[in-house]
Amino acid sequence: MEHDEKLARFRQVHLNPFNKQLGPWQHEQGAGKEALEVASEEALPELPPGEPEFRCPERVMDLGLSEDHFARPVGLFLASDIQQLRQAIQECKQVILELPEHSEKQKDAVVRLIHLRLKLQELKDPNEDEPNIRVLLEHRFYKEKSKSVKQTCDKCHTVIWGLIQTWYTCTGCYYRCHSKCLNLISKPCVRSKVSHQAEYELNICPEAGLDSQDYRCAECRAPISLRGVPSEARQCDYTGQYYCSHCHWNDLAVIPARVVHNWDFEPRKVSRGSMRYLALMVSRPVLRLREINPLLFNYVEELVEIRLRQDILLMKPYFITCREAMAARLLLQLQDRQHFVENDEMYSVQDLLDAHTGRLGCSLAETHTLFAKHIKLDCERCQAKGFVCELCREGDVLFPFDSHTSVCADCSAVFHRDCYYDNSTTCPRCARLTLRKQSLFQEPGPDVDA
Repeated sequence: MEHDEKLARFRQVHLNPFNKQLGPWQHEQGAGKEALEVASEEALPELPPGEPEFRCPERVMDLGLSEDHFARPVGLFLASDIQQLRQAIQECKQVILELPEHSEKQKDAVVRLIHLRLKLQELKDPNEDEPNIRVLLEHRFYKEKSKSVKQTCDKCHTVIWGLIQTWYTCTGCYYRCHSKCLNLISKPCVRSKVSHQAEYELNICPEAGLDSQDYRCAECRAPISLRGVPSEARQCDYTGQYYCSHCHWNDLAVIPARVVHNWDFEPRKVSRGSMRYLALMVSRPVLRLREINPLLFNYVEELVEIRLRQDILLMKPYFITCREAMAARLLLQLQDRQHFVENDEMYSVQDLLDAHTGRLGCSLAETHTLFAKHIKLDCERCQAKGFVCELCREGDVLFPFDSHTSVCADCSAVFHRDCYYDNSTTCPRCARLTLRKQSLFQEPGPDVDA
């Protein structure tokens, strides 16, 4: 009797816990078969409290739920094909709906359902030996080794299960997709557009209307409409065009046109392609702000503070002729903004973002103080390249980046600002140069003796 009870417990534990209802193959059996099953159930002894109680027929299929579902099927695993796993998933869903909400049994059933789905996904997308690098449509895809499950495939819009799926990321535009979706990609890499056409759309939301797109997505040409049938039309605030829900995920980005015209940094909804393009362009200095909107400097205080970049350009000749400065690599303080030591006209969107938050002004002030300290205090060679005001010949040594000086546009001589504007005469150095030129090219007068 004790042996029979142990055998019954063993059978109940290893039977499929999801077959609480009869399957289709069991409905084809006769009423006599049902009576036999009821009799066999009544013959089983009652289990003590705490044991799992499942009422299942004896001929039910063993799903092997006690195995590691993150590994491949090994040996005789009856539920290893896709059709059987789908049937088990449907039965598990039915069990979850029948169990009381928030109960421990329902939670266990949900865990079993997740394991079955992972097993099904593994069969659909086996972990084959994939190449590490794939090149498609100017994308350079690199095989990822991360096991994170928080990524989303940009092609099929489903979650990438890094534990059991192979996935790739484009090193140029960061396009992510499953290995099985690689051959289905139709969008070229945005990096190529940045390389060939590095410029912004500077018109604010240049909308042309959905009819101009023939009521199709601007990227994949899928049918769209404002009513959401067959697909919702979503407008990109950067291009002004309409996209389907697969090409427009309601991502938010700062629009460059709104920044340079209205000093507006509020993020707005853009398409996936526009978001990648703006992300790649954010640090590129392609905005000539004085040409696009010269009045912006009169109304935005943050732009007045970053005029220190003009002084940095005046300091650059001192550094490139100073051994100590070259050895200390002072100019590398601006390695993230190399255009600041090349000109004072070009800006990037990142520059304007940092100016709006105040980070750029503080960074430039620190760099300006460091550069001025080297030239005026630390280095004797740089100090020897200073100027003396030739109008008053008084005061300390002057440098062109000092706030109280003025620089002659013709000869680059440095004077006190008050002396330069109060003096009605021209620059003394320029006057001397003019007299020298006149004396050199002056024709000799007629000979008196002749």
